Amino acid sequence: MTQLRLLQPVVCFLLLCLTFFVPTPAEAITSIPAGIHILSINEVAKAGELTEVAESDTWRYVTVPFTLADISKKEEWQLFFDTAKEQHLIPLVRLTTSFSDTSWQVPTKKNIVEMITVLSALDWPTDQRHIIVFNEVNHAKEWGGRVNPEEYVDLFTFTAQWAHTEDKNYIVLPAALDLAAPNGSATMEAFTYLEKMYELDSNVFAHADAWNSHSYPNPGFSSSPERIGKNSLRGFQVELAWLKEKTDKDYLVYITETGWDVSGRLSRWMPSYYEYAVQHIWSDPSVVAVTPFLLQGAPGPFEGFSFIDEGGKPTSQYISYKNALKKQYSDIDLLSAKIDIIE
Repeated sequence: MTQLRLLQPVVCFLLLCLTFFVPTPAEAITSIPAGIHILSINEVAKAGELTEVAESDTWRYVTVPFTLADISKKEEWQLFFDTAKEQHLIPLVRLTTSFSDTSWQVPTKKNIVEMITVLSALDWPTDQRHIIVFNEVNHAKEWGGRVNPEEYVDLFTFTAQWAHTEDKNYIVLPAALDLAAPNGSATMEAFTYLEKMYELDSNVFAHADAWNSHSYPNPGFSSSPERIGKNSLRGFQVELAWLKEKTDKDYLVYITETGWDVSGRLSRWMPSYYEYAVQHIWSDPSVVAVTPFLLQGAPGPFEGFSFIDEGGKPTSQYISYKNALKKQYSDIDLLSAKIDIIE
């Protein structure tokens, strides 16, 4: 008994140490595979309004580009991240460069380091920091006027390795490819491009923490959601099957672009199309996020995709998507929602 009394101070001291030094459990957030793609950080509040479907702590997603010009806009980007946190939006930040001579310029390694350095210095809404390593690189206009898988393999690998050494819990996604692009002088068919990447480095996809897909309802961004195959809303499934064959790994996927062009006569089909997509396609267990393109694209070449018109009013896309999300998630069972564990 005396020995036990003598040990009591030691035990108390050890318990006190555990209080301060034992790692806290990983932060967990509940998210649903809903979101939107924006081109300006000033649109984040509108993105939150569109995708808010349940009065709970449920998070959604927003895809947004980060250009070389944004390197000097730390205060604006911190405000964006703060607002995204208030809106319960998880940013998917797509790295990009600058547009010159009819194409987006190929980044230098210095460009990449500078962008990641700035992003690492900012406070993000969650502990995980999602970055997308450029865009549709099977298009020459997205890669300095040329299609060059060898260059992309090198720079993707460099970006992923640099981000992962930052110790900032980066989730690195590769550039999504245009699944409808043919082989030609200005484009390369998506799986031809992926095969070339794999031939150049069979371990290249190991640097991707998850997959990134642009699964559009082609041809013409106007097909039924019930269509299957590479050029459909289910294009991501074809990509994941290819990856499984090559890597023996089951990837989760972020669909950072999708949606219809309603420039023609598609408006009347939007309610049923979005309802079907939300219920039967984007509910796939492998899908982490879906951010249709585009919140605000009017006026301009993306007007047919826009969820908000030139006058600032909701389009048929906006109304149909929001209603479909409400129907699917308003009575959300948080136990069945997708859970992101923040390590």
